[in-house]
Amino acid sequence: MKKLSYEQVISGKRFDSYSKEAEYIFSLIDKGRIKPIISSAKNGKHPALYTRYWLLEEEKEYTELIDELRNFVSSMIDIDYYLKHIKVYEKEREYVLELSDYLNGNKEDLSIKISENERSFAIWGKEKFLSGKTYDGISAVDILKHCGIKKDYLNTYRTAEPLAYYSCNKDVPQSILILENLDPFYSIRRLMLEGNNNICGILFGTLVYGGGKRVVRAFEDFAISAEPYMQDYRNHLFYVGDLDYEGIGIYESLVKKVKEKSVLMPEKDFADNNPTERIIKPCIEIYNRMIDKVCDIEKLPVMKNQNVIDITEFIGVLTEVRREKLKTILERGRYIPQEILSVTDYVCNGTV
Repeated sequence: MKKLSYEQVISGKRFDSYSKEAEYIFSLIDKGRIKPIISSAKNGKHPALYTRYWLLEEEKEYTELIDELRNFVSSMIDIDYYLKHIKVYEKEREYVLELSDYLNGNKEDLSIKISENERSFAIWGKEKFLSGKTYDGISAVDILKHCGIKKDYLNTYRTAEPLAYYSCNKDVPQSILILENLDPFYSIRRLMLEGNNNICGILFGTLVYGGGKRVVRAFEDFAISAEPYMQDYRNHLFYVGDLDYEGIGIYESLVKKVKEKSVLMPEKDFADNNPTERIIKPCIEIYNRMIDKVCDIEKLPVMKNQNVIDITEFIGVLTEVRREKLKTILERGRYIPQEILSVTDYVCNGTV
C-alpha cells in the first residue's frame, strides 16, 4: 500500500466548498479506495479529516477470466475451485490452459503409460514439473488438485536408477541376494562367474547391487525395471549389508517396501497367488560369518552420526552368542562392514 497526503488525495479536483471536499474523501473511504492513517493528525476543520491516507489496491474486474473458465477450459477440468478463488486462477492460468489444451487435443495419448518427465514436457514443456520442481512458486501438484484431476489420470510412472544385477540363471523359483555394498557384489559375482553359486550354503541365481539407501527407491519401481523372472512371488529374496544401525534400517525399510502391493508381480497376476509370501529376509548365513570374523572389537570402524534404532526383531534371528556380540559392538559405537568378508569367505565349506 502507498501513503498519500490529504493534498495528494484531492489533487486535480475542484470543489465548491469544503463540505463537497469532505464528501469526496468519505466516498473514497466507503468504496475501499483509501483508508485513513489513524496515527496522522486531523485537519481541524468540520467535519475533521485525517491528513494522511493509505491508497488501497483497486479491485480488479475478473469477468473475462470467469467467462474463460466457463466456456473455454476443457470439460475434463473441474472449474469450481477456480471460480471460488479467481485470483489463484489468475496466477496459475498459463499452466491450467496448457493442461486444458493437452486434454482436449491429446486425450488418446493418456492411454499409453509414459514417464513423469515425458508427460510433464508434453503438457507444459517443463520436464521436471510433475516430479516436483516449482516455477514462480507454482507446482504441478497444486495445479492438478485445483483442477480436480488425480495424478494417476495422467498415466505416468516414475523412473529410478536401473537395478544393477548379475544373473547366472533365470529359473523360477530362485534365491536372489541383494547386497548393500559394491565390493561384496563383485566378490560373489566372481564366484558365480566361475560356476560357483553356492554362497554360504545357499544357491543364488541372481545378485542385486543395492547401493545403500537407493535400493529402497529402486524397489518402488521394481515391477517396471526388473525382468519378469525376478518379479515372481515364488522367489526367495535375501538382503545383506553393513551391521550397523543404518544398514539394519535400510533392510527394514526394504522389507516394508517389498511387502507393499505389486512390488514383485503385476496386480493382474495375483489372482490365484498369496501376496503375503512376498518377503525379504536377512541373509543370516552371511551375517553369521561377518560376526564370527570379528576378533578385536576395537579394530572395527567407528559409527558416525547414526540414529540408534530398535534392532530387537532383526537380531532375534541370531544365536544368543552372536546376538550379544553384535549388541556389544554397536553399544561401543563400532560396526561391522560387509567388507570384513572377502571372496574366499563366501565359499561353502560346510555348515556355518
